[in-house]
Amino acid sequence: MLRSFAATGALALLVACGQPAPQGSAPAQEALSESAIDDRPVLSIYSTRTYESDTVLYARFEEENGVRIDVRESGAPELLDALKAEGADSPADVLLIADAGALYQFQQAGFTQPVRSDALEKAIPEPLREPDGNWFGLAKRARVVVYDPQLLPLEEVDTYADLADDRLKGELCVRSGTHIYNLSLLSELISRIGSDAAEAWASGAASNFARAPEGGDTAQIEAVAAGKCAVALVNHYYWVRLATGTTEERLTAAKTLVSFPDQDGAGTHINITGAAVASTADAPDLALRFIEFLATPEGQGLLTSETREYPVVAGAPMPEGLELLADFKPSDFPLSDLGANLAEAQAIYDRAGWN
Repeated sequence: MLRSFAATGALALLVACGQPAPQGSAPAQEALSESAIDDRPVLSIYSTRTYESDTVLYARFEEENGVRIDVRESGAPELLDALKAEGADSPADVLLIADAGALYQFQQAGFTQPVRSDALEKAIPEPLREPDGNWFGLAKRARVVVYDPQLLPLEEVDTYADLADDRLKGELCVRSGTHIYNLSLLSELISRIGSDAAEAWASGAASNFARAPEGGDTAQIEAVAAGKCAVALVNHYYWVRLATGTTEERLTAAKTLVSFPDQDGAGTHINITGAAVASTADAPDLALRFIEFLATPEGQGLLTSETREYPVVAGAPMPEGLELLADFKPSDFPLSDLGANLAEAQAIYDRAGWN
């Protein structure tokens, strides 16, 4: 690599000084020109995902469409701040964002644009997409309960309401109430049972904490396996990754079981990874074509293989490990409505002490 850099530098110096290039340098000049010029259209993706499988996904789309993809990866709040700072000059074409609540925040800030796509409307179930086409759900996640079967029977952890029951005093582990996963769950509960009941639930659950909220969802499962608590609230794929991971991770998962809450009621809370055409997109047709690719069986396989989320398109391959989970009844709550209660959900968690 150093020799190549030195040769290129020497060539540039000779040209700059008006000296003829050394004999045999034409290939080096040609390589320099090819590396310096890339005339392919550029698709800029702002993503909250950081998975190696996405690199393969992007490369596949580049190859099939003759484009170059630039990716900016960060958390949703950071990307939202970046878009606000960049304004109309933002290069963002596609927003690839985990959680419908977060997508709602991008939409409300004016960073998505409505688009129509027969392919997406046919492939993606209606509850998983924004009615005006501002964003489309592309992979599903379930907010489940992981528990220690040596300490609790399934019937004591088969509803979200159980998490606030006095039976679980000192036994519940959760991540912070500031996190969008918990905010979106509470947002749905506010719509379903009302603000007062939702606040009572949050307060009751907080009174059952084994410790102050800390860490991510994987840390909650590890805490159950280590005996620090008997039950935790997590997204399903964190458990699946452990159950299909290293020997140590598999042993951790084996000490726990997964409960899909509210199977006799409204169903288990569902959320998504979704995508939107950014309001700043220079080529919205190309951006939409990328989202449509993610809704093909090939795109779905690449999108979910590493995350272990559920594909949303019929005929898409199922990621490894999902066969370890039971079939379940999902909530049919419209995900486009989750964002309306986010501010109230945060205020409730703050009062309850989830942070």
